[in-house]
Amino acid sequence: MSNVFGKFTPYNTIIHRLDPRLKFFALIALMVMCFLPYGNYANRFIVLGVLALIIVLIMILAKINPVSIFSSLKSLWVMMIFLLIIFVFVQQGVDTSSLHPMIIFPNGYTIYWEGLFQTLHVFLRLILMLCLTLILTSTTTPMDITYALDWYLYPLKLIKFPTQIVTMIISLALRFIPTLLDESQKIMKAQKSRGVDYNRGFISKKIKSVTTLIIPLLVSCFSRSVELSLAMDARGYDPYGKRTSYKILKFHGRDLVSLFVVLLIMTLFITACAYSSFYPGADNALKLLFGVDAF
Repeated sequence: MSNVFGKFTPYNTIIHRLDPRLKFFALIALMVMCFLPYGNYANRFIVLGVLALIIVLIMILAKINPVSIFSSLKSLWVMMIFLLIIFVFVQQGVDTSSLHPMIIFPNGYTIYWEGLFQTLHVFLRLILMLCLTLILTSTTTPMDITYALDWYLYPLKLIKFPTQIVTMIISLALRFIPTLLDESQKIMKAQKSRGVDYNRGFISKKIKSVTTLIIPLLVSCFSRSVELSLAMDARGYDPYGKRTSYKILKFHGRDLVSLFVVLLIMTLFITACAYSSFYPGADNALKLLFGVDAF
């Protein structure tokens, strides 16, 4: 997890130099593109594959190793198995007349292709969303994220909504994610030196072992929050006072070009959604590979 969220890497790449407001817009736009309906499963996998190639290209430009990302997402396999059980093995209350059987057991129970493809579809979208979030947190400092959020929440100031407090809370949370991850690693090593085993034993024993990690981590979180609040009070921080920005966000030429590229990508994906049969060969792709219709 220390390689996934909240760890800013100070490289001098074009992705790092982009305006944080543009990065937020691109993040939301590409996430929305992940959830658009693209017709049958063949079209969905083709479109998400193209989106995955775009994300990998962005990661390469930002000097983020895509291989290390997937190696750090090992915990998602548990979620994938859970989704597989739900979509493949649980068919109660589902109209199976239009489904395509994959395996028919002697007792009549049937596993359908739709369950397998739905699991892969959800899992792929989840990975793409995590990669997009990683790109934002790896190429943008917490203060820039705060400035971007404050800019987007500016209309709420008209109704006296405390946007500065909200953005400060989010900024502090992003700031302390890597700190708490490092603290948890230190606590785990200290507990292992005392004989605590987090990897072996039954589930009840593992739960008891995790409590030796959670309780010291909660105590550390509360102590850090108290120290942080005292430090902010000592420096005269007033959450309701009128504030000025140390850094003024400005759009440059590279930001306008990047905005045009993002809008172009959105147009292509929305067009693919509107014309879900944009690639006629996709209807027969799964039939050639698995001997079933593309459905």
